[in-house]
Amino acid sequence: MSQSASTFAMNVCQPNPESRDYLPIADHGLIGNLRTAALVSIDGSIESYCVPNFDSPSVFARILDKDKGGHFSITPIKPFTTKQNYLPNSNILQTRFLNEEGVATVTDYLPRQPSSATARPLLAWLIRRVEVIRGTMPLRVECAPAFNYARSPHTTDIDIDTSVAAAEPADSPTAPHHTAVFDSKEAHLKLDLRYVAEHVLDDLPDPEVQFHYLDLEHKGHKGKGVWTEITLREGQVVTFVLRTPPEVHLPAQARPTHKTAKELGVPYDKLVAGASSLRPRDDPILTKELLRELLEQTNRYWTSWIGRSTYSGSWKEAVNRSALALKLLIYEPTGAVIASPTFSLPEYIGGTRNWDYRASWIRDSSFILYALIRLGFTYEANAYMEFIFERVRTRDPDGSLKIMYTIHGEKEFPEEELWHLDGYKGSKPVRIGNGAIDHVQLDIYGELMDCIYLSQKFGRPLGYDTWVAVREIVEFVIAHVDEPDLSIWEVRNRHRHFTYSKVMMWVAIDRGIRLAEKRSLPCPRRTAWYEARDRLYEDIMQKGYNKEKQFFAQSYEDLDILDSSLLIMPLVFFSTPADPRFLNTLKAVLMSPERGGLTSNGLVYRYDVSKTDDGVGGEEGTFCLCTLWCIEALARAGEYDRAMLNKAVAMFEDFLQYGNHLGLCTEEISAAGDALGNAVQGFTHVTLISAAYNLSRMGAKTRG
Repeated sequence: MSQSASTFAMNVCQPNPESRDYLPIADHGLIGNLRTAALVSIDGSIESYCVPNFDSPSVFARILDKDKGGHFSITPIKPFTTKQNYLPNSNILQTRFLNEEGVATVTDYLPRQPSSATARPLLAWLIRRVEVIRGTMPLRVECAPAFNYARSPHTTDIDIDTSVAAAEPADSPTAPHHTAVFDSKEAHLKLDLRYVAEHVLDDLPDPEVQFHYLDLEHKGHKGKGVWTEITLREGQVVTFVLRTPPEVHLPAQARPTHKTAKELGVPYDKLVAGASSLRPRDDPILTKELLRELLEQTNRYWTSWIGRSTYSGSWKEAVNRSALALKLLIYEPTGAVIASPTFSLPEYIGGTRNWDYRASWIRDSSFILYALIRLGFTYEANAYMEFIFERVRTRDPDGSLKIMYTIHGEKEFPEEELWHLDGYKGSKPVRIGNGAIDHVQLDIYGELMDCIYLSQKFGRPLGYDTWVAVREIVEFVIAHVDEPDLSIWEVRNRHRHFTYSKVMMWVAIDRGIRLAEKRSLPCPRRTAWYEARDRLYEDIMQKGYNKEKQFFAQSYEDLDILDSSLLIMPLVFFSTPADPRFLNTLKAVLMSPERGGLTSNGLVYRYDVSKTDDGVGGEEGTFCLCTLWCIEALARAGEYDRAMLNKAVAMFEDFLQYGNHLGLCTEEISAAGDALGNAVQGFTHVTLISAAYNLSRMGAKTRG
């Protein structure tokens, strides 16, 4: 067996930093601060991290190029086994390294503070706390950023750090306290890596840390990194902090030193406290007390947040983890929710289906809102609705919406292919941006109107001006209801009359009618809306149903193609779950691909890529979203047929086994059961919440 830095055999990792290979996509956890997020591998490496926002260029992207993508790794030097977990009800991630000689933990987080705390602004720091809790453990730390998707050069300097409250004076026998500064003029970004060394047992010295330059130019890096090797004993702790340092000139009094304390005749601790008051609030003196406070506050933030969940159904642990994952995908300044914090992870290893999901899709809106409402998170639901309403108010001149918007609400997200990156396990091209932003996908108006309708049932009521804008959306749908589009799967060739889009346009008109009726809102063309809705329903039944094979087809043009997106029908109340046409479609989907269906090992494909050309090419795995829609459709049909409810429960519990060791889900699952596509996938987690809620509801209903 070939050796690599993370070759796992019998769960034993053989360290070899020179030839570390790609880890499975599932072998990562996610941390974040509602601005950006980082993927952390089970062997202690930051594999993906964009600064300062979700959609900013990466500084670490090792998961997309193992040699030059950039990484920040903390890994034992000797063979070890590894375990990874979140702190209970939290998004603080802990990776544990174990061998015969010792046990070390790496605690990773991006700081948050409780909503009630106003002492300091949000600190955009990546914090990695390393502690040995048994025996000794030699560890190698490497910080090798690769700015601007590994395109921009940078300089690296190791300087004496005056922003840290050092335990020892600079002229002590031990080495002075240093910081590593990485500066990329081209990328307009500077980072610095600092640390605090301490001991939590009385009879121990603080551990020593000495940075050295790390030259990875032979692997394609455009600037040096730094490395250090530390051997920690039980009770010794080193916390590393990576941040963008503030560009401010500090007076000498704001940079305390032991020498100054001696000259002034004051205790060094008091000098540090005084210096902190002279510094900007986002640049406090780095002390062990501050780091403890940040860890405690961040953990309290997450546990308090999930503690507000009102969910009381079954599978609560999976639902809570999905909720915490969904929270990590929220961009707090605007309320936007991204589809995934990662980009270009492949839907098939070695394939070309590699997309950037660091944007907010209109299509996701009703599903996200439904999940937030069902869990009782009204603040997040209202913030998200404000983001959505702002997009409605700033529609294009023709009245249309983009299918997605950036986290800032912008309409441009240009797609670019980065051929200098290897891609995950050679899956090229690596893409940033998303060209589908300009697609005509008429289904989005259904998800949007369903979202607005849901918000009126559970959130803030509509104002008149917003209702007028909503009314105009319904009129836009009616005007375009007979046109083809590219639909939910964002095909990249010919426009077609996709049945899913027709169903969702029916939803758009239906929800407009319901809003007008339930809120007694003015609707001058009420009769025309009813006529358009009913005519569209009849069209779908006549043109979208294959009477010979007895299933709803992918499009009016492709009546022989089965598409699992149509399992949405009873979920959006287009049909009842007991309608024979729908039940026949459901049964067809549940058959294996070999028998013309879309289900393999309890997991559901979108459609058969060998039977229809979507303009992308290549293969893909089963789609988690479709599997969960299938489960929920079965659950709703289970009200009339208990066997279907039992099947839904069994499929759901099987599906939960495909989450990773932390309960996180990706977009797809391969035939071999491996995670594929971008991770963590928001759509998967919101549909998991919805499926769990409705399975619990239907179970209680049938028992009652």
